[in-house]
Amino acid sequence: MSVADSEETKIRKDPNTNMPCQVDFEPIGRRALCEPGLTILEIARRAGVQLAAVCGGVGTCGQCKVQIREGKVSTLSGTEIEVLSASEIENGYRLACQAVALSSLKIHVPARSLTATQRIQVESLAVEVAVDPLVAGYALDLAPPTKEDIRSDAGRVADALRQRYGIELSAIDFNTAQIMSNRLRENHWSGIAVLRQSELIDWAPRAQRQLGFASDLGTTKMAGYLIDLKTGQLLASRGVMNPQIAYGEDVMARISYAMENPEKAETLARVVREAFEGMIGEMCAEVDTTPQAVTDAVIVGNTAMHHLFAGLPVRQLGLAPYVAAVSAAMDVKARDLGLHLAPGAYVHLLPNIAGFVGADHVAMLLATGIYKDNRVVAGLDIGTNTEVALWANGRLLTCSTASGPAFEGAHIRDGMRAAEGAIERILLDDEQIVYQTIGDVAPIGICGSGILDAVAQLFKHGVVDRRGAIKPGHPRVRETANGREFVLVEKEDSSAGREIIVTRGDIGEIQLAKGAMRAGLNILLEKAGISESDIDAVVIAGAFGSYIDVASAVAIGMFPTLPLDRFVQVGNAAGMGARMALVSQEQREEAKRIAAEAEYVELTNTPEFTEAFALAMYLN
Repeated sequence: MSVADSEETKIRKDPNTNMPCQVDFEPIGRRALCEPGLTILEIARRAGVQLAAVCGGVGTCGQCKVQIREGKVSTLSGTEIEVLSASEIENGYRLACQAVALSSLKIHVPARSLTATQRIQVESLAVEVAVDPLVAGYALDLAPPTKEDIRSDAGRVADALRQRYGIELSAIDFNTAQIMSNRLRENHWSGIAVLRQSELIDWAPRAQRQLGFASDLGTTKMAGYLIDLKTGQLLASRGVMNPQIAYGEDVMARISYAMENPEKAETLARVVREAFEGMIGEMCAEVDTTPQAVTDAVIVGNTAMHHLFAGLPVRQLGLAPYVAAVSAAMDVKARDLGLHLAPGAYVHLLPNIAGFVGADHVAMLLATGIYKDNRVVAGLDIGTNTEVALWANGRLLTCSTASGPAFEGAHIRDGMRAAEGAIERILLDDEQIVYQTIGDVAPIGICGSGILDAVAQLFKHGVVDRRGAIKPGHPRVRETANGREFVLVEKEDSSAGREIIVTRGDIGEIQLAKGAMRAGLNILLEKAGISESDIDAVVIAGAFGSYIDVASAVAIGMFPTLPLDRFVQVGNAAGMGARMALVSQEQREEAKRIAAEAEYVELTNTPEFTEAFALAMYLN
């Protein structure tokens, strides 16, 4: 019987006060009121406390550890006994996804258990495109109705557009029709007719700019951009964590969650839509306007993020042969996606290529232009899922590799996201470790770029062999009941109150991630009939790709052994591609051509992949 089914979860009031439970999350300063019987993870989600839940809340990842300071919770589950150490149990630590509140609680949330306060990558390469958006504003001064002129308000606008601009109005958005008459009179028959091609989608005051919103909706992070549609100028940008993380850090965990029932699928759509609303509201306030000035939007993401945001079914994405519900580009009214923008604003979703190669990869290809280079170019958009592209001999080959969340610090013994206190750079000098932390504070854990550096340095100095095994002999290597481990930071130098170490398991996680990525590239090279030495350039995109040390990635075989000057890191190219599609009709058409011409390679159907993956697991 699970904890959720036991008798103790049936309590409906705090037995001490006969009132709903009050749960205080410290040091965050967040308080939640709820009935007993919910897990701490569920309570945290309701309170907006973003606890890490890599496994989707089933207890296997051990990321959601919290300390119970006061109050009563359910007895330890079998999963917790396996995951938590004896010392953690003695000191009141529990897994939030397993511990059920039975009374009011005071809970301490360690920094490493949170997904908030992290660096978000929004910067990218700059690409100039001719500004030609689908949405434009047309200034009009109308004559008011008289006894002799009783044309409808809509007819009056249509006639003025025809006479002044030669535009034949084809449609009027219904929500716009509902508010236009009042606005015409409030603004004395003067204003801006906002058209999306030939559809009237808003009637705005003369002073209002037509703004656009572009976003890269990542599995882990959401990057957003507020753009002036007339000039193409970037007005503001924001990065936030994707709140769906609270329901599972990887794509498959979220698909599984959504498949449980329609309400859970709707929850995943709702939380990301609310995040968009907040992001847009903040950016508009920054430039002294409101979200109602946003008249067009372009959002890109991998196929799963695309489907979950749009409310499309994802069951078929979670089961072989992993097909998308929709691959073609889509135009959806913003209001139908829960976004409160201009009355008739649309959201344009770029096309997907396949079940695991989505619109974000199309946007990356659009921004980098590797598909029209006269050289052989590899492109890697590194994330929880890494999309790999190869442009060679007039062919654009693509695939998706499950690189997993290790690059985000997940599944690493002392791993954490790229937040303050995370070790992000490491250099081993004989017996001395030199490291850099985000924020230049005492370390509390190690993020993805840090663990990659650590593995590269340990391999370079002979502490780790090609198979990833830690060898004896180095003074920082110690034997434990679970095998050898390497001490990066001594307890007294850490703000985590314990040593920060690298285990054999940590190295294995990096081997799995880099092995999948490299095997994918090797399969594409084989399909193209070329070798890695034929690659003229390697474009590295994505948030993680922006921070990694390329030399470290080459040293362990994650990237091909090529001169370092052949590698270029371009930041959030998917976000740049979304911005290009927002301001240019031509770029939207180009995105469609990219998706249509790309040759998708499904690695699970490729017999050579298993062997390629096994070989790529070895360190260089």
